[in-house]
Amino acid sequence: MCGISGIYGIESRDKFPEACAALDRMTKAIAHRGPDATGVWTKEEEVMLGHRRLSIIDTREVSNQPFIDEGTGDVIVFNGEVYNYRELREQLKGDFDFKTDCDTEVVLAALQVWGRAALNEFNGMFAFAYWNHAERELFIARDRMGIKPVYYTSVNGSVLFSSEVRSLLASDWVKRRHDPIALVDYLRYQTVHAPRTMVQGVKLLEPGHWMRLNGEEMEIQCWWDAASSASPSSAPRAEQLKLIRSTLRDAVSLRMRSDVPLGAFLSGGIDSSAIVGLMKESTDQQISTFSVTFNEGEFDESRYSRMIAKRFNTDHHEIRLTPDAFLSEVPAALEAMDHPSGDGPNTYVVSQATKHAGITVALSGLGGDELFAGYPVFQRSQALWDQRWLGSWPRGLRRLAGEAFAAYKRDGSAYKKADILAGDYFDVAHTYPLSRQVFLERDVRRLAPQHANTPNAVFQWLQLSLINSGTGERLPRLSQVSLAEMWTYMGHTLLRDTDQMSMAHALEVRVPFLDHRLVSLALSIGDEDKWPHSPKQLLTDALPDLLPPEIIHRPKMGFTLPWEQWMRTSLKPLCVKGLGFLANVDTLSNAQVNRVWDAFVAGDPRWTFSRVWSLVVLGFWMEHNGIS
Repeated sequence: MCGISGIYGIESRDKFPEACAALDRMTKAIAHRGPDATGVWTKEEEVMLGHRRLSIIDTREVSNQPFIDEGTGDVIVFNGEVYNYRELREQLKGDFDFKTDCDTEVVLAALQVWGRAALNEFNGMFAFAYWNHAERELFIARDRMGIKPVYYTSVNGSVLFSSEVRSLLASDWVKRRHDPIALVDYLRYQTVHAPRTMVQGVKLLEPGHWMRLNGEEMEIQCWWDAASSASPSSAPRAEQLKLIRSTLRDAVSLRMRSDVPLGAFLSGGIDSSAIVGLMKESTDQQISTFSVTFNEGEFDESRYSRMIAKRFNTDHHEIRLTPDAFLSEVPAALEAMDHPSGDGPNTYVVSQATKHAGITVALSGLGGDELFAGYPVFQRSQALWDQRWLGSWPRGLRRLAGEAFAAYKRDGSAYKKADILAGDYFDVAHTYPLSRQVFLERDVRRLAPQHANTPNAVFQWLQLSLINSGTGERLPRLSQVSLAEMWTYMGHTLLRDTDQMSMAHALEVRVPFLDHRLVSLALSIGDEDKWPHSPKQLLTDALPDLLPPEIIHRPKMGFTLPWEQWMRTSLKPLCVKGLGFLANVDTLSNAQVNRVWDAFVAGDPRWTFSRVWSLVVLGFWMEHNGIS
């Protein structure tokens, strides 16, 4: 795990010293991602590459980056891990004289021997930039699921790229101006969807995409997408269960390859418990596990995490989080946030404790809910489809019924249902965007009146992925929801938060559930097998001997914090301060921001903590990064 940065194409030789200084600032800005080593490589006015290393595989100095092939002149900077590097190394031994035991050299060799087709051979999470000396070409690629990020921008004929937005800002070549369209996207989903970011002109390379830079030519293409990788399966359920277990077990085993101490996040839920159990099957060594606990009983999962820790004899660490303790960490957590997100401090706290315990690599259960229908959004989507007969009612009648229901319930969920009833479609592409919205369209019109008509990014993506392309629409309905979850909430909130908050502590987090083989397998399985009785039954049936009934049948709590209570008490001054930073943001109505806060404090059920907190985070992020 590391951080990469670079500049492609310098205007002239006279600009070279300025570009070198910019790259130095960019690389220093991501020092937290790689405290073990730093390096810079330049090719006059053509290209320059920077790297910060967190040593995980082959920790020797010989594996430091930028990694240079002296024979060919090829160079690579690499962030992430390719877990099957040992197997690939064996395949490439006849074509390449390896000098290290690191995965970076294997990635370089694979690109030299197989070209772009090498991407299909990698099992891992990665973002890299490869300079092909013979072709005078810079090749940048991102992993299938988008676990590792790479941001880029074009400035005065140069292309700048990095693992973090703050690195691009540190170059002093990028204007610190927010993108109004991105801000509206953030209001809707408490994140910004690729390729946009909150900074005007800065883009995020989409998951499963590569970029080629050659002279003045820039080409971007998709090399893998989840929908195309899956085909509806008719295999017997027993065979599916066997394949799920074996694939997940192999995914866990691969992600335990490390030359530094390794542990796991353990909430006591099905996903994290499954990961810990399969880790135990793969090693004779004691596993270190980490959980967050609370004094507030309705949020505390310690009973379950202790049960799993005892079952698998782990070295278990509990992080008790009180409002005062969390408050003391909030400024640092907000500062660590490279891109605004309504989530994230949770991961910051547990990552900090994990790193302090001497762990450098941690496995996470992220992705289980998305693949195996664990979230309520799956149930809601199926229920809406079952109620599609409502579409036969006149639209006016549906609208009136929805408005009456919302007026009676007076909460965010009721207003979402009212908006769905007012539409003409009940499929995933039309109902999912509303199901996941934080601020609804009526709220957006008040908060950002000049840009409220900005197209909905999630709806546009789903239209393209499920309807226009036809590839996603042929999948089972719950798999369509999985696709939406992986691209939206998981891809642009959870994975982004995990990367930036864990890397703030130089901690590498690995996610076995997002092994592309398991993703394709889960998407191919029909709804009747995926949800016969309860959420994630397909997963629990695949692991009957691993998980105790108390874990399988426990109520779902999710990995969250008691925000509702804290924001009205201990965190209230911090919230007021963050919202105050939005006063001069010309896209937003300051008066409406204040009305939202007042309604939340007064206990209005429409204004949930997630809506308000997303605005608080936005204010702190813009202030910290000098974004106007």
